[in-house]
Amino acid sequence: MVSRAPASPLTHFDAQGQAHMVDVGAKPATHRVAVAGGRIEMQPATLALIESGNAKKGDVLGIARLAGIMAAKKTSELIPLCHPLALSRVAIEFEASGADGTGSAAVFCTATAETTGPTGVEMEALTAVQVALLTIYDMCKAADRGMTITGVRLLEKRGGKSGHFVAARA
Repeated sequence: MVSRAPASPLTHFDAQGQAHMVDVGAKPATHRVAVAGGRIEMQPATLALIESGNAKKGDVLGIARLAGIMAAKKTSELIPLCHPLALSRVAIEFEASGADGTGSAAVFCTATAETTGPTGVEMEALTAVQVALLTIYDMCKAADRGMTITGVRLLEKRGGKSGHFVAARA
């Protein structure tokens, strides 16, 4: 008699503890949406440069939006056990926040990814946020190498067996 370990809540491991791609072949295709968010903190002068449109490399937020969308589409190439998905929508939004009491400013990024399929789009939304924020860093690093990317997390998920998730306010 072979004794099996109890099922792990970590779905990317089989009963023997080996990493594997989850089999989603028998799962029904449902409409799925994931929203992720994060921020990049910077000096107020850096934010002013972004908002003025006079950054040396061009339209910072426009290019970061495209980078985030492209990244969402490439997620399965970056995350080894991620399924390739037919995304029906990826939207990237930015919101600037001027200097706060600490003397820092920030750009908030929100990414929404959607598909109809047997698995969720959380990784695509999270990847989109990270790459969009990294693109802002890349485009502005000559002016501010002290920028900090922080707070990247899943904000909401809809669809699939596990249902609706909304993150607690940070």
